[in-house]
Amino acid sequence: MSEQIGLFGESENNDANEASSMMDVSKRVSELHHLLHKYNHQYYVLDDPSVPDSEYDALFQELKSLEAEHPEFITPDSPTQRVGDKPLSAFETVTHELPMLSLDNVFDESEFRAFDQRIKKMLGITDSEIIEYACEPKLDGIAVSLLYENGLLVRGATRGDGTQGEDITLNVRTIPSIPLKLEGEGYPQRLEVRGEVYMPKKGFNRLNEIAKAAGEKTFVNPRNAAAGSLRQLDPKLTAKRPLEFCCYSAGVVEGGSLPESHYAVLNQFKAWGFLTNKEMACVQGIDECLAYYQNLHAKRDDLAYEIDGIVFKVNRFDLQKRLGFVSRAPRWAVAHKFPAQEKITVLQDVEFQVGRTGAITPVGRLEPVFVGGVTVSNVTLHNMDEVERLGLMIGDSVIVRRAGDVIPQVVKVVEDRRPENAVAVSLPDDCPVCHSEIERVEGEAVARCTGGLICAAQRKQAFIHFASRKAMDIDGLGEKLIEVLVDKNMVTSLGDLFRLEAKDVAALDRMGEKSAEKLINSLSASKQTTLAKFLYSLGIREVGEATAQNLAKAFGKLDAIMNASMEQLTAVEDIGPIVAEHILHFFENEANRAVVTDLVELGLAWDDVEVLNPVELPLNGQTWVLTGTLEQMSRTEGKEKLQALGAKVAGSVSKKTHCVVAGPGAGSKLTKAQDLGVDVLDEAAFIEMLNQYGITV
Repeated sequence: MSEQIGLFGESENNDANEASSMMDVSKRVSELHHLLHKYNHQYYVLDDPSVPDSEYDALFQELKSLEAEHPEFITPDSPTQRVGDKPLSAFETVTHELPMLSLDNVFDESEFRAFDQRIKKMLGITDSEIIEYACEPKLDGIAVSLLYENGLLVRGATRGDGTQGEDITLNVRTIPSIPLKLEGEGYPQRLEVRGEVYMPKKGFNRLNEIAKAAGEKTFVNPRNAAAGSLRQLDPKLTAKRPLEFCCYSAGVVEGGSLPESHYAVLNQFKAWGFLTNKEMACVQGIDECLAYYQNLHAKRDDLAYEIDGIVFKVNRFDLQKRLGFVSRAPRWAVAHKFPAQEKITVLQDVEFQVGRTGAITPVGRLEPVFVGGVTVSNVTLHNMDEVERLGLMIGDSVIVRRAGDVIPQVVKVVEDRRPENAVAVSLPDDCPVCHSEIERVEGEAVARCTGGLICAAQRKQAFIHFASRKAMDIDGLGEKLIEVLVDKNMVTSLGDLFRLEAKDVAALDRMGEKSAEKLINSLSASKQTTLAKFLYSLGIREVGEATAQNLAKAFGKLDAIMNASMEQLTAVEDIGPIVAEHILHFFENEANRAVVTDLVELGLAWDDVEVLNPVELPLNGQTWVLTGTLEQMSRTEGKEKLQALGAKVAGSVSKKTHCVVAGPGAGSKLTKAQDLGVDVLDEAAFIEMLNQYGITV
């Protein structure tokens, strides 16, 4: 009997311990729910996090581990349940209990004042009386309905046609600014919260950057990106998109009540954990509404999200009820729209412009369209990669976007409007200015004219760059004067600047004797410069001020730079193979070398540069010997290549010889090398070594 009592007692103790343990887990899960919901709200809604990301991540992982061990504690409002459901095959239809109506629009002050007059007339009040309006930015996103029961999110739906929408519950649960469980207390048993799902500009730009890098299709604008993200059948994809939800009204309210005005309701929503727009306001009368509109219009481009106007609503619900609705919109609200930032127009032609470095840029000629506050008739298409990415053809209808001071851009082709006579855009074979060959290097998006200084388009820009403050700093030699000098063929090469005479310059329009004399003096003074500034002034592709400084410090002399090998150049700090190749190609061009020589002969000079970072060549300190006949190159060429790598090339073999290159017919030198144990390479091994150091044969 005692044994039986003991056994029962042990079992009871185990049960009690297990129950206590489970209570501890339940309590900890509840604590983690509370903390993570609070930190989510601080981060995504208040934009005021109180803990670092590492702290949040640690708590989140703890909750995941507890739920994995005890799945019975997983609840729909758990922070871990924002993502995790399987993809849908299709969205189910939701019928809205209260229709989600659209808004009427006004586009100028007179139309908005007429709206205010109609309100007063319907309410039977005088023009002098003031109506209180709630004001909110009109977010450019997707209208969404969220249904809460007893404080828990049970359904999310799109607006659809206003009567029926799509069930997107799994997707809205992934949006961090949407509370899975309402905060505080006092909320109705059933509460429908309506608002806008949108994508902030920063997230949109990053999303498109990732898509471009992956060679994928980009989104036209943040609204399209938000809509596409929200309608993903796989909620895991939606979860990866940077979406936000901002509430703007209530729908169904059962088992409770809300405040008596729209502005007060939004503040109540904020207390229950929703994101509300920080720019919302409550104002008195039409003039304050217009001032609010102008203020937000001025701030529009600096906001973190896109807005396309302001929504004005009669604030008091009793007045809203008296005003009622028309068939598709409330009488008590209106959207005062901003000028459109996107318009459709026709691409009439594509022309090609030549830049200072020879870059060939396609420029679209548009049927003029008023967008973003200005009339746009030209738009840069950047390069042929962008033309191909857009699938652009001459004659296409295109969507043009201009936001604030941003340069207008074509963001999409309206393919179903493409005419039968549309013409493909093709890169010309020859430069449109000098008719030199156009080169498009594999792996580079930009095509370039190979004409260099013989190309008039590049010539003007080359002079402008040469004379600029950070280059030769020639006072008085501005863009307009350079254009005149080039157009009149007074200068065709950089050296011609220093051959100008005061009397010839004085004869130009708007130039007198004093101005001409001043220019000649400035040209003379500029001759004393630095090696780094001179290098920068030549306009070598991708050789900016810092690179020019590094070259000067590494080589010390102009001749050394002009004759440097790929290996020597890439040994310089911050110079990679691409920049080194641009430098090589520039100085391999005889016309460029002639210009440089001419400038030096004309008196351009600089103090010697102390070589702070001497270039370490791979064969420095080594002595090599060439013997026999080389078939792929001459012995002289072989010698030059070895010297470019820092080696000394001797005529005889000794114990100090590092290596001998022996071709067919090698005689006594080869024998002596073998006797002394000196390394010997045949021509194939020699060429392979040169290739390893970036020297081609």
